[in-house]
Amino acid sequence: MDRFQILNPAASLRWAVVAALLSFPAEAWSDDWPQFRGLKRDNVWRETGLLNSIPPEGLKIRWRQPSGPGWSSPAVAEGRVFLTDAELAKPDARERVRCFDAVTGEVLWSYAYDVAYPEWAFVPGQGGGPTPTPVVEAGRVFTVGANSRVHCLDAATGAVFWDYDPRQKYQVRDMQCRGSPLIDGDRLIAFIETKPGACVIALDKKSGKEIWRAVDERVSNSSPLIVEAGGERQLIVWTDDSVTSLDPVTGEPWWREPMTTSNNDSVPTPVFDNNRLLISGVMFELSTSEPTATMLWPGKDVAAPKRLLTNTGSPCLRGDHIYSAKLNGELVCLAAKTGEIIWRDTTITSRKGGAAIHLIPIDDAGAFFLFTDQGNLIRAQLTPKGYQELGRALLIKPTTPFAGRDCAWAPPAFANRHVFVRNDNEILCASLAAEETAPRQ
Repeated sequence: MDRFQILNPAASLRWAVVAALLSFPAEAWSDDWPQFRGLKRDNVWRETGLLNSIPPEGLKIRWRQPSGPGWSSPAVAEGRVFLTDAELAKPDARERVRCFDAVTGEVLWSYAYDVAYPEWAFVPGQGGGPTPTPVVEAGRVFTVGANSRVHCLDAATGAVFWDYDPRQKYQVRDMQCRGSPLIDGDRLIAFIETKPGACVIALDKKSGKEIWRAVDERVSNSSPLIVEAGGERQLIVWTDDSVTSLDPVTGEPWWREPMTTSNNDSVPTPVFDNNRLLISGVMFELSTSEPTATMLWPGKDVAAPKRLLTNTGSPCLRGDHIYSAKLNGELVCLAAKTGEIIWRDTTITSRKGGAAIHLIPIDDAGAFFLFTDQGNLIRAQLTPKGYQELGRALLIKPTTPFAGRDCAWAPPAFANRHVFVRNDNEILCASLAAEETAPRQ
């Protein structure tokens, strides 16, 4: 049964407006985080007035609310925070979409629907709950559940515009939908393995009707990315079998490079800069004259496991350099042209499997926020010369058991000089503003 609840929306809206003026910076809503990896899907936070260091006493927590399990990130748009999670009471499970006031944390509305989870999904740490991050656009929020069910909801009220369940038409494996969707024109594009025939699907964002399906391969945990190169817009998808470029309008292929990977490793989102396309630890150069690609390094003779930098986040490609976690928890800087390691640092997080370092650039001079699998938020400078830490704070408690300790794997969202982060128990908002800004007169 689908359940829908609005919690006093009129009063909530009035309070949200007043609170926003009094509590958030005057420039609020200047740079939302409306989808996975931010406004441009590159994990760059383009706001000013942020902390230059993290004080010893830690960060100011604005609000916190209970949450159920899930690895999706929050999405932040127009004063609201959207989160998907699950309510588990074996054998029953429901997935939820909830909307919070970004300033106060008040729950504005909640929408829930029943799901059938396999028995293993009820075991803590096994990934019960949605992983795809919502995407918010033009007053609508689009969500994809762990079992590939897609919803389009009114961002203000939670009312359902449409609901697409691929299980009514195709064979869909349990709990295999992990990549986060994107909006391209009139299309919602998602990684959904629908057999026979496809693991990428485009739906009409207004109606939920299928536009095209493509790439008959094993779906991965990666998320799609659209780039412009070779005179064409290219939809880059990394499956467990290849890296493939598609025309996002038609789903027809531009090029394909075979690249067999295990599902647990094909996690990073492709990153693109200056015609270079980085897929975890494999660098491609995209042609400037036609939609084709050439592998630059490490070479096709290198075994698949050695082509990986990280399997818990995404590298950061900045000009001629790459910053990335490695599988063993190191942070490394590499030359983008060759893949050669320039420096490495072992002080950032645990040196165990499942280590994660999410990298969030905040300017062009090497300023970063880092979020680790141990729930720490770090302010640092990363340059080709090395790593300089400028303070850290425990932002949220790790809750996912793995390799003898608990991990925090859901990447945060950054908007309006605040960070929004979740684990399996709660979602919270903390200020990263350099100073409190008085309301405009």
